[in-house]
Amino acid sequence: MRVALDAMGGDHAPLETVAGAVEAAAVGVDVVLVGDADRVEPLCREFGAELPIVHAPETVEMGEDPTRAMREKPDSSISVAARMVRDGEADGLVSAGSTGAALTSSAITIGRIEGVLRPGIAAVIPSIPPTILIDAGANPAVGPKHLLQFATMGVVVSEIVFGVEEPTVGLLSIGHEPGKGRALERLAASLLTEAPFRFVGNVEGRDIPSGAVNVVVTDGFTGNVALKSLEGATSWIASLAAQAGGPLPETVKHALDYENMGGAHLVGVRGVVIIAHGSSSRIAIRNALTMAATSEGMVAEIGRRL
Repeated sequence: MRVALDAMGGDHAPLETVAGAVEAAAVGVDVVLVGDADRVEPLCREFGAELPIVHAPETVEMGEDPTRAMREKPDSSISVAARMVRDGEADGLVSAGSTGAALTSSAITIGRIEGVLRPGIAAVIPSIPPTILIDAGANPAVGPKHLLQFATMGVVVSEIVFGVEEPTVGLLSIGHEPGKGRALERLAASLLTEAPFRFVGNVEGRDIPSGAVNVVVTDGFTGNVALKSLEGATSWIASLAAQAGGPLPETVKHALDYENMGGAHLVGVRGVVIIAHGSSSRIAIRNALTMAATSEGMVAEIGRRL
């Protein structure tokens, strides 16, 4: 797979994005840098690497309105990368820039897989194996059929990216008992029960990081709150360890560090799209590119199941 990297996206771009691309290329990832060639090319030379560069002179800043930016900045790095995927010049893209711009460019330029009602963000929660939380922020308001599709797409991610056989699916609610939750969860539970995957019923927020199920499905508002809460708790644990006079054990530190996950899949579009954290370092960018490269077959399988 060839992966287009939005080299100008992120708090530390283009230095860290280029460095991450160089590291990913060193382990065999086919990556092309998309961004301002006048800034990207000297960095490649500095790192002693020769990577393909597609010039994109404009950048969508974090605070810009995504729809307006797409219209007014057609040559932004994220827009050019999305067109490359649409036109078959790349199989996927990675961006640590504006999440809204990545969502908008992917949904409009790359387009949805036939049958997909809405794309969703499949975030990776550290556990063994990793837990998929979907939707983690793309769709604040959804219906039961959307949750059914999110679950189906989350199962495909778990299978193809993480090699889980027959992933289990849980519906995020306010209690494990059947019938708990809003009308949304009650109606979705009926659909999920009849779905051709292993739906085990309701799960609670505390079950997400425990690995109780492989896929946790919810609406984008609840999912994003849950994700940010987990990130905050992770920072708190690390802070407590430091105050106690010692660092976390390396195994625990590695498991809690979001950079080791790389990023979240935007599933439901006609290409592999990885949304990385805005503050991603070269380590996170390398891992995001590697994640994209190991997602071959995911898009086709989602299309087949939906």
